Amino acid sequence: MPTIHPTAIVDPQAEIAATAIIGPYCVVGANVVLGERVELLSHVVVEGRTTIGDDTRIFPFASIGHQPQDLKYHGEPSTLEVGKNNQIREYVTMQPGTEGGGMVTRVGDNCLFMASAHVAHDCILGDHVIMANNATLAGHVLVGNHAFLGGLSAVHQFVRIGKHAMIGGMSGVEADVIPFGMVIGNRAHLNGLNIVGLRRRGFSRDEIHTLRNAYRLLFAPEGTLQERVADVAEQFESNAGVMEIVEFIRSDSSRSLCTPGFEDGK
Repeated sequence: MPTIHPTAIVDPQAEIAATAIIGPYCVVGANVVLGERVELLSHVVVEGRTTIGDDTRIFPFASIGHQPQDLKYHGEPSTLEVGKNNQIREYVTMQPGTEGGGMVTRVGDNCLFMASAHVAHDCILGDHVIMANNATLAGHVLVGNHAFLGGLSAVHQFVRIGKHAMIGGMSGVEADVIPFGMVIGNRAHLNGLNIVGLRRRGFSRDEIHTLRNAYRLLFAPEGTLQERVADVAEQFESNAGVMEIVEFIRSDSSRSLCTPGFEDGK
């Protein structure tokens, strides 16, 4: 039997694992699924067609699974899927998908969402993503594995954030961010690679050196971006990391590509 505080309100139709813990004054809706060892500390609301993966902890006053803040949403049976071993801190909000975006919002495993972070409808997040305090994703955003979003940053709808990328605090991101990239600024521009993050995740000095060489070629002033991408793809075709950047740039997107600011590109 799950441990449920007597002040919690849990719909009898909810699927609650035997090892889950539901703390004081929590509210759990009828279509919610809570996995093994999930813990709702107190004053947590989980509603909608929401699944919370094993070992995830949700802190007070988080609102998970309520209908999205999208005026085009008309009650369609969309879902929110949260993976395993996530930490969801105070006042975090996560919302399900919509008919216009695939009907699902999905969060990977081993992520950290600091206080007041927001994941909007139809976002897809990978594993080991960190969103610092008040970081915000608009709808339809894609975030790769190990990406880090700094405090008070905001990401425009339909933007793609590549794996291992870093978004600086208080940055407004309107364009796609390449894998391993670092962006900063009120209207964010590319500011090199996330070198500190790559070192922390065990990338070797040679691997980082290769990525930096490819970065310089991709954003050199000569030629068009399409020409530079073709040159880099040919020169680094056997390097998986560089080819991830190449494939990211070549992929279809409704947003432009975040490029270096004036000082970086001169």
